[in-house]
Amino acid sequence: MVRILLMLILVTGCEVASYALISDGHRKQSQQMLREIDQDALYASSTLGRNFIDKRVMDVMAKVARHEFVPAHLRDSAYLNVPLPIGHGQTISQPFIVALMTDLLETKKGDVVLEIGTGSGYQAAVLSELVKKVYTIEVIKELGESARVRLSRLGYANVEVRVADGYFGWEERAPFDSIIVTAAAGHVPPPLIRQLKPGGRIVIPVGGAYQVQMLMVVTKDASGALKTRQVLPVQFVPLTGKAGQ
Repeated sequence: MVRILLMLILVTGCEVASYALISDGHRKQSQQMLREIDQDALYASSTLGRNFIDKRVMDVMAKVARHEFVPAHLRDSAYLNVPLPIGHGQTISQPFIVALMTDLLETKKGDVVLEIGTGSGYQAAVLSELVKKVYTIEVIKELGESARVRLSRLGYANVEVRVADGYFGWEERAPFDSIIVTAAAGHVPPPLIRQLKPGGRIVIPVGGAYQVQMLMVVTKDASGALKTRQVLPVQFVPLTGKAGQ
């Protein structure tokens, strides 16, 4: 649900073998998207600390059919490296940001992850290929229900969707190995911190609504102490519900 404030320059990038859900008709577009993700990572290397996205993440970005998660009239634009509107004032995030935030979570196969801001379900689909279970919360009922149907139809059986205020997390399913927030908040919601396992991390954009925000990584050590790292400036739609009050 975001666009990154970076110049987009097209160069050749990584090659990925897996296209299990992407048709031949979209394959060239997907390959171009992957090249642009690579280039954005290179361009942002001074703030990221490295110039690439983890290969596991790139493999999944190649596999998940982004055109399934955008409105029908935008399918020809699905693999552009830009955010796209999905209705209700929300967007599907720029592919580079999806890849980056997924990478920053540093997930393992057995992890249980919480996502705040389901949107169309694309980020949850990407995560589902990398972890054991994804719990995802959407405050807008119509988006949450359509995402649930879409994810089920596409076979993402390890994703559970809830329509609720994501500010409060999902206490009944906590604790989580990591938490990803795909909308901007003025602060890191305390319920999410409480629901994060020791050793876990939260990836979240922090800042004002419709302003430039800072993408942050918040880690919790074994004692419960928090450490925060700034990654790069972004612009997300605001987290609504309690966070918007």
